[in-house]
Amino acid sequence: MSDYAKALGARLRAIRTQQGLSLHGVEEKSHGRWKAVVVGSYERGDRAVTVQRLSELAEFYGVPVGELLPEGSTVAPLEQSPRIVLYLERLSQVPKEQGGPLARYAATIQSQRGDYNGRVLSIRYEDLRSLAVIYDTSPSKLTEQLVSWGVLSPEQGADATASDV
Repeated sequence: MSDYAKALGARLRAIRTQQGLSLHGVEEKSHGRWKAVVVGSYERGDRAVTVQRLSELAEFYGVPVGELLPEGSTVAPLEQSPRIVLYLERLSQVPKEQGGPLARYAATIQSQRGDYNGRVLSIRYEDLRSLAVIYDTSPSKLTEQLVSWGVLSPEQGADATASDV
């Protein structure tokens, strides 16, 4: 069992217990989608959790994926653009199977902010890193994809990619 797996398991356990859930409580609340034995094995580090399952577990707990990652598991912040502007109108034109996770993420941020202008949304570089985990890619590869979709300007894409060295 790796130190990372142990640290990830400790984060998962901490989030679960903060929500006042036992392992069996998770199984009950999820109507059997999350088996107590599986969640327990993730928490002990006995079983590897895929990025997809980690994303689904974060959604179940109602927390950003980044909150489930152990401290120190992310790259230290580098010089970067203070904000990244997403073009929401263009996002709505991206096929749902590709842009769905980003659209849900953006909708969540809009809801939290009460910001429904529908044209643009600024996010932090940290959000881009969390989205990269959801898309199972690096921030620089995700940035390239966002530029190709027209959701991110090429200039901002270059700034964000330069930050991900």
